[in-house]
Amino acid sequence: MAPGGSHGTTRPVVTFARPEGYRPGLGRRGRTAAAAACVVLGLGLIGGAVTGSWLVGDSGDSGERSAYVTAGGLWHNVPVDQLFPPTVDGQGAGPGGADRTWTRIAVAPDSGCADAFDPLLQKVLAPVGCTRLLRATYTDATQSYVTTVGLLFTKADATAMRALDTRFTTEGLAKRADLMPRPYAAKDTVAAAFGDKQRAAWTVSVLTDAPVVVYAVSGWADGRDVDTPQPAPAATATGATTAPAQAGLGNEAQGLADRVERGLRKTAVTPSQQSSEHPS
Repeated sequence: MAPGGSHGTTRPVVTFARPEGYRPGLGRRGRTAAAAACVVLGLGLIGGAVTGSWLVGDSGDSGERSAYVTAGGLWHNVPVDQLFPPTVDGQGAGPGGADRTWTRIAVAPDSGCADAFDPLLQKVLAPVGCTRLLRATYTDATQSYVTTVGLLFTKADATAMRALDTRFTTEGLAKRADLMPRPYAAKDTVAAAFGDKQRAAWTVSVLTDAPVVVYAVSGWADGRDVDTPQPAPAATATGATTAPAQAGLGNEAQGLADRVERGLRKTAVTPSQQSSEHPS
């Protein structure tokens, strides 16, 4: 987004306040300056409203549509480090509000969606299409856990994304273990053995203000099999006693997905002017 204003544009005249008790009329130049200031202030409020409408879901009409379109093109318009930072800080993201730090260990080549999801999840997502899929795998500070986070950029308009979100909510699809995203097991990393049988916790979030599905799936870094994976909301619930819950793997998936989603929203509002650096 280009900075506001342009070269050669006359800025409003700003003067210091008169001494207390000074009460003359504004005069012609004063009225002109005040009017110009109001225009500038009005433009600032409008710009803030457009940004806010996308962040909090207000109806921003053209501004909202513009942000939606911008978000849909982020996969090729910004560097990969903006979407998947090399290091992600998760203050309060761990069990009991503990802090977390994740380090990126691999970025998958950007691709289509074939084989990235379990078959039934692939079928559920089919109505919104697949423009591009971006994935990265992270590990925690102790290298005990690994988490793949993904951004599925769809071909859908806002109406179709809302319909998909409604279906996920009403049918509880995000809780079903047969609708899990698959991890990205990068060779020669601590995630090399992170396959389908090692998935322990996951989260899937369908955005309605951007053509994007955000997901994350976590597991142990030692490659152990998991008999009963658990959705992140259940694994992070108070009193949960399953192995994924006790290990904090629900927090790993949910915390990392949340922060990547926040970064996506921030980047969509103020996109980078740099070209993409996704690996080919």
